Amino acid sequence: MQTLIATAVQNFGRVDIMVNNAGVETRTSILDTTEAQYEKVLAINLKSAFFGTQLAAQQMIKQGGGGRIINITSVHEDWPMPGNTAYCQSKGGMRMLTRTAGVELAPHNILVVGVGPGAVATPINLGTMNDPALLKKLNAAIPLGRMARPEEIASLVAFLAGDGASYLTATTIFADGGIMQSSPGL
Repeated sequence: MQTLIATAVQNFGRVDIMVNNAGVETRTSILDTTEAQYEKVLAINLKSAFFGTQLAAQQMIKQGGGGRIINITSVHEDWPMPGNTAYCQSKGGMRMLTRTAGVELAPHNILVVGVGPGAVATPINLGTMNDPALLKKLNAAIPLGRMARPEEIASLVAFLAGDGASYLTATTIFADGGIMQSSPGL
């Protein structure tokens, strides 16, 4: 991580925006997750975001002028997914990283915001996308009736990196097609 920040400074002279966008999952329950699986998920999803945030913030403070740190989390920072416990725990940790770092870094004009996507058509969801029955079930659970396209999430990140989001920090914006608000209506 230090090498990435150092390379960015060397090549571009400044670090004004940092996007933490690493994510893996095991799709294992609390009863079945091995210690190695747990450590991998937490290291990639949460530890890298923590230290990436730290290094970017240190550089932003050093150069002055503030900056933006955008953490790509998931609806699962707040919405349980049985059978994917370590992933949910890592994304819940990112929620608190975003909130706490946003408050700590605000005096330096460094804004920290999370983006919580729902299901997105990316490699992490290939298992669902390649199974017509699972994809139909997922799409039926999303009020907009489909997974997000990666460019839809990228557009939100671009907005958060711009002047229009200059009063957002220590919070998460959910782009989930309404799935977190859906109900069977019984």
